[in-house]
Amino acid sequence: MTFAAYAVHPTPIGEALLLTTADGLAALSILDGPAYAEVARLGLLLHTVPVPGTGEEADAAAQLDEYFAGTRRDFDVPLDWQLTSGFTRRALEAIVAVPYGETASYAEIAIAAGAPGANRAVGTACARTPWSIVVPAHRIIRSDGSIGEYGGHPERKRYLLELEAGADE
Repeated sequence: MTFAAYAVHPTPIGEALLLTTADGLAALSILDGPAYAEVARLGLLLHTVPVPGTGEEADAAAQLDEYFAGTRRDFDVPLDWQLTSGFTRRALEAIVAVPYGETASYAEIAIAAGAPGANRAVGTACARTPWSIVVPAHRIIRSDGSIGEYGGHPERKRYLLELEAGADE
């Protein structure tokens, strides 16, 4: 059984649930509902009962604060990839390479992940990423330049893109 600890951390776009294991950050979710529901969902997927924060999540929370303050462009917290596999994992690994302040299309990520034409599958990978912000799915846009839905919260995506665009000003 995997050990997991969680904490809820405030951000400008909503409360973030940070869940860590011995291998690293397993999830960073911007909450749409009660934290306990997301903790329970992640616990089922990880086959464990997450416990309230034990300090492992402090580095991820600090890096998240630095990102929103405009002083961090890349996250270097170790990631626990056990909630991803197959094409989803390849797509998320390609998304990590999209530089701060830049965007890529779903089609470009599909090519980088080794599956040209799998644009919808990239969209699914973005929607199902365990790590909001740290794996920058918000940088992935439609080929026509529109930003997409971002899990039903396009305002969050717009906020993150504008945050990164304004960092050099």
